[in-house]
Amino acid sequence: MYAKTQAIPETVKVQSDNGTLRLQFSTKYNPIFGGKRKHQGLSLKDTPDNWQKAIAIAYRIEGDLQHPDWQQLFDPSFAKYGLKTKYAAELKLAAPIPEPEPEMTVGAMWEDYLVWKQPQLEPTTFKTSFAGTYTNTLKGLLWNNPCQCFDEVEGGIYSIPISSSCTEILLTHPVSKRTKGKLLTALQEAFNRLQSQGKTRLTNNPFARTNKSTENKIEKYKSTVSVDGTIRPWYEIQDLESNPDERDRRAFTKEERDIIIKAFYESVTPSFSHAAPLVEFLFLTGCRSGEAFALTWNNIKFDSGQIVFYKSYATSIKDVKTTKNNDARLFVMYPKLRELLLKIKPKNAKMTDLVFRQMNGNSYNTGGLGRVWMHNASPDSTKYYYPGVVTQLVEEGKISTYLSPYHTRHTFITLQARAGIDLTLLASICSTGVDKIHQHYLEHDKTAKPLDI
Repeated sequence: MYAKTQAIPETVKVQSDNGTLRLQFSTKYNPIFGGKRKHQGLSLKDTPDNWQKAIAIAYRIEGDLQHPDWQQLFDPSFAKYGLKTKYAAELKLAAPIPEPEPEMTVGAMWEDYLVWKQPQLEPTTFKTSFAGTYTNTLKGLLWNNPCQCFDEVEGGIYSIPISSSCTEILLTHPVSKRTKGKLLTALQEAFNRLQSQGKTRLTNNPFARTNKSTENKIEKYKSTVSVDGTIRPWYEIQDLESNPDERDRRAFTKEERDIIIKAFYESVTPSFSHAAPLVEFLFLTGCRSGEAFALTWNNIKFDSGQIVFYKSYATSIKDVKTTKNNDARLFVMYPKLRELLLKIKPKNAKMTDLVFRQMNGNSYNTGGLGRVWMHNASPDSTKYYYPGVVTQLVEEGKISTYLSPYHTRHTFITLQARAGIDLTLLASICSTGVDKIHQHYLEHDKTAKPLDI
């Protein structure tokens, strides 16, 4: 028993019909055969040897039809291809072969994929990664943190047709290697879906990567630029995570931490001093900023001396969700932390009230904290620019370097670890793992020296 349809080549197929072989032409060739779908008998029995002969004939015919000078090369009588047909006199080239439809653009494929993918993802993951970072990367955009705007860069493939060159172009985008890797994985899935729907002529997935090992070796030794413009050599770069700040395990010293907290409290700018308790709380607990934004007074258990973290405010979706690891954890209050919370609790506070609010009464978010920490500026920084507390301290030389608000977490973990806390306990109260502490949070002690043993 032989295959009833052989899909080689692509537009002129070989078929078996009642024990004999014939050619079937793609519908794109209908115009040259008077508008009807064309079959051409080969007068060959359905045998393995004849299949090979038929495929060779089909290749010759398709080669002529696909050639720019097809009208001179293609023989409508089929005599050129060793065939004799009684219908040869009736065959005339009725019309030119239509040009094939162009491939769908990467952007069109991606937008269709997003509609299908959204129900499968958490809202924050979809909005920040898929509809945010990945889409902007495809469009050739890169977020410029200092000016709070997007820059147009090389490597955008959103508006070009899907082709084998797409991956090569995308890899020139300056976004992180990890983001490009995750985006390519998503693009592979998007293309496979497109292919299963019969919406592409391409047979190979253009987003499949075959040179990962070579690329990894090259990328491994590249320096990176932090958001503050600091160039960091490859040997200081840690394994990447979804949050770019988590791969930078630098931390403030204890002295710098205290300088920052004091500067917030003593600032003459109302919004800065108003944020001081939030900043101190972040430094004293090492919690993620979203967890502090969502904290309510019923999460503070003064009787048992515990704080319950089980929810987080996600700025991207402007809503409260579960914590990053979908867990609930207890954080035991120590005297300095307990004193802070008792000091800031209003006498008439309701249990469901937020612990930390902006001056306008709204909950804090990433942007609100960023404005008092880093700066408040117009997109091009020409209309206005007001440095935040930490930026001011760096400019005045009172602390060594700028680090993001997320580094309050690095600082807490680093200081606790150096003080000798059990790392398993530290990992538990910070909702992370001991391996993650070493990989992402714990800055090495630059003053330490090898032991004289």
